[in-house]
Amino acid sequence: MKTKSLERLEEKMGGIEQDSIRYRVLQSAKNFKTSWIDLGQALYSVWKDKAYKEWGFLTFDAYAQKEIGIKKATAMKLLKSYYFLEKEEPVYLQKEHSGSMSPAAVPSYESVNLLRLAKNKTNIDRDDYQRFRKDVLEMGKDPSQFKRDLTTLIREREELEPAEARQRRKMAVVKRLVSSLKTLNADIESQKLLPANLIKEISILINKLEAEIA
Repeated sequence: MKTKSLERLEEKMGGIEQDSIRYRVLQSAKNFKTSWIDLGQALYSVWKDKAYKEWGFLTFDAYAQKEIGIKKATAMKLLKSYYFLEKEEPVYLQKEHSGSMSPAAVPSYESVNLLRLAKNKTNIDRDDYQRFRKDVLEMGKDPSQFKRDLTTLIREREELEPAEARQRRKMAVVKRLVSSLKTLNADIESQKLLPANLIKEISILINKLEAEIA
């Protein structure tokens, strides 16, 4: 028996060209439980190209909620998880899209999203990540269990090496700050948005921050 949400999706699909990206998203949403990767890929395209504006939606949030019936937080996790696989695990994606993997073997988007976040943790080393990667992509570990394992490891590292953990966090924060300042300063300088003396001061600050992480 069809659910109301499924019926609504099918009704919307009926008035849309079948070869359009909009139809593809709705089709992927309909098959969400067995193919979140297809939905993530489609949503990433919609978000990146702002295609939702062509369809009468002011924001991606409104599009996700009204068109396909999912909250923005879920939609963002889906597209970020897909993009993570595209960027970091292209071979895995090729296997999934080739049909050599059964839907049951595909990890949940929650687990892949946690793996994405773990990749950027400063206190997660390469060996840790490879172990977590195997847990998620090969073993299909449940996201709640994976989250507990990840949290436990981080706490253990911080308890054993509090000074080193703080230093790693400091380095990570300063690196992100330097990267952001460089990008902003380049825009400010090219468009002459601030006086030359202020631009020079920003450059001096960037140099001082870089010295902290040298």
